[in-house]
Amino acid sequence: MAAGSTRVVVAALIGNGLIAITKFGAAAYTGSSAMLSEAIHSVVDTGNQALILFGIRQSKKPADEDHPFGYGMELYFWTFVVAILIFAVGAGVAVYEGVEKIRYPHPVGNAFINYIVLGAAMVFEAVAWWLAFKEFEKRRGQKSYISAVRESKDPALFTVLFEDTAAMLGLIIAFAGIGLGQALEMPVLDGVASVLIGIILAVVAAVLAYECKGLLVGEAANKPVVRGIRAIVQCRPGVKALNELLTMHLGPDDILVNLSVDFEDGISSEAVEAAISSLETEIKNSYPEVKRLFIEVQSLQGHLASRTRNGRQDPKHPL
Repeated sequence: MAAGSTRVVVAALIGNGLIAITKFGAAAYTGSSAMLSEAIHSVVDTGNQALILFGIRQSKKPADEDHPFGYGMELYFWTFVVAILIFAVGAGVAVYEGVEKIRYPHPVGNAFINYIVLGAAMVFEAVAWWLAFKEFEKRRGQKSYISAVRESKDPALFTVLFEDTAAMLGLIIAFAGIGLGQALEMPVLDGVASVLIGIILAVVAAVLAYECKGLLVGEAANKPVVRGIRAIVQCRPGVKALNELLTMHLGPDDILVNLSVDFEDGISSEAVEAAISSLETEIKNSYPEVKRLFIEVQSLQGHLASRTRNGRQDPKHPL
């Protein structure tokens, strides 16, 4: 787990905790539904970041007898829980409060207090968002933003970035709802703003759940890593064919690699052992995130027969 992700989560946790307290005070004082929705949003974000930090800590636990591959996927699980909480608590409460305000509208009292709190919250959220965005940019490289999120194996970073983006949009909507409701003497707009905030949270939750689901089920390493490992094996003297290359992320920086390799006929067992040892060293040196590497020596015919018995028809691992 990159230290940058942990710093981003801690910064967001502190910022959202302070913002939540301020928002609840303003909501209680003014009676604004949109402000209450924003306060609940900040509380959910604070709790979520605490869960992500817990997941990061758990994922660093060493492997043991019951979990021989380690605890790296704990982070994926807790991030999925975060997505559920955003939807169930954040979006659900925001929509409920908004509908109630639409059904029974009442003017917001002391709206100026709301403007001050929203402005201060915007500053704090902007700082947290900028820290997350800078870290994301460092890892994005030349990829598009969508590709970078889809290919990322570190959910902690993009979860915080998504949450902070949703928070920024929510603050803008809350500001507009309260301001327009006061200017047009239409307090129902405060409720509409709350519903819109809930919809934004629901969309963010759905995207996060989808991305984390893929990581929980088990995603292959990114294509450049797979291609690099394939090239290392195929260029090794004595290797006749690479029958299959399987990879899976067990954590953001923990890749499991399984290889089925066919060596040249007539090569000695000592030469095969030396080649396997050399392959393991080169692959792990080239890709430090490869923590576990299993190499099966198998003829192509034997490999294909094994796949057929197991009901696997495609003899090639997709790049």
